[in-house]
Amino acid sequence: MGRGKWTAHFALIVLFRINLALANWMYLGMLGASMPSEGPKNYDIPRSDEPANYGTSICSSVPGLVTKQKNVCEEQPSSMNAVIVGIRRGILECQQQFQSERWNCTPEGDDNVFGYTLTRGSRETAFIHGILSAGVVHGLTEACSAGNLTMCSCDRSQEGLSTPEGWKWGGCSDNVQFATMFARHFVDAPEKESRKSSRKRDVRDMMNLHNNNAGRLAISRYMQRKCRCHGVSGSCELKTCWKKLPSFVEVGNYLKRKYDESVLISLKPRKRLRRRGKRKVPVRKDDLVYINKSPNYCIEDPANGIFGTSGRLCNKTSTGPDGCNLLCCGRGYNTQVVTHVNRCHCKFHWCCYVTCRKCTTELEIYTCK
Repeated sequence: MGRGKWTAHFALIVLFRINLALANWMYLGMLGASMPSEGPKNYDIPRSDEPANYGTSICSSVPGLVTKQKNVCEEQPSSMNAVIVGIRRGILECQQQFQSERWNCTPEGDDNVFGYTLTRGSRETAFIHGILSAGVVHGLTEACSAGNLTMCSCDRSQEGLSTPEGWKWGGCSDNVQFATMFARHFVDAPEKESRKSSRKRDVRDMMNLHNNNAGRLAISRYMQRKCRCHGVSGSCELKTCWKKLPSFVEVGNYLKRKYDESVLISLKPRKRLRRRGKRKVPVRKDDLVYINKSPNYCIEDPANGIFGTSGRLCNKTSTGPDGCNLLCCGRGYNTQVVTHVNRCHCKFHWCCYVTCRKCTTELEIYTCK
């Protein structure tokens, strides 16, 4: 083989390995998505919480699953529906939380999903790991309580126990303990396998494991206590209580606050994470942590999965992240007047027809240059 051909061949091998490395379990959330050829900006994340029963065939078809994840998938294929729902829920919540910011959680294309962002070790990397790990716990917990999984059900471990306040645990609590254990086994597998193969603790792997756990803790933190009164005429002589999952919006809001307060870290000699600059302040388990500063998301950089903010809708009067000055990065914005014609002042006439007028509304739309 000639030198030029050998170089090209080697480059293809390297490119293949890079793409394979970027593919990961998060790709499960894209199953059933419409992925047009125009590019990743047009990805339509499936919004259904009831994906098809993919079965064991999914285990070998999803790129980037490590050995332990494939084993879990093959041994418990029914659980993968709940995992897919959870990942999808996490992606959609990520997009909702960042819809008005320069980085808006847009999938980056092909099998990578968030491949470029995940390799940065930035605050956005931390949030993705946290919200998707939380999503898997949320989806699995729901599936357990609904009786959709044979290996778990709702949590009755505290049923019948009394408390000093005079109420009893009862009903059927959402089984977040099982879901957390399963999610830890599945979601943490790539980093644990990487550490095992390299026989050392890599700060990036430890960062991802920490943020995965912070996402799971967010679900436990917001578990709600629901109660029902028993007694004559609703006197509440006895109160039965159980634990219920929080809405995922609450979890997303909480993790977004953690993102805003995220901690820049390094690795201690004893293989523990520590804050940079404030070494005496410990890193808490529920903190989101990162190792590298975020890039400039203003200018399009396709090679690094950055789409820029050109063409994004902005708010002319806002001083927040969605404001035209901040979102457009000082480049200015375009103004477009859009005319909407709607039916209005409708009246019902007996019997039996409706008449309406046509109302014209003009709206100004602002997009970043």
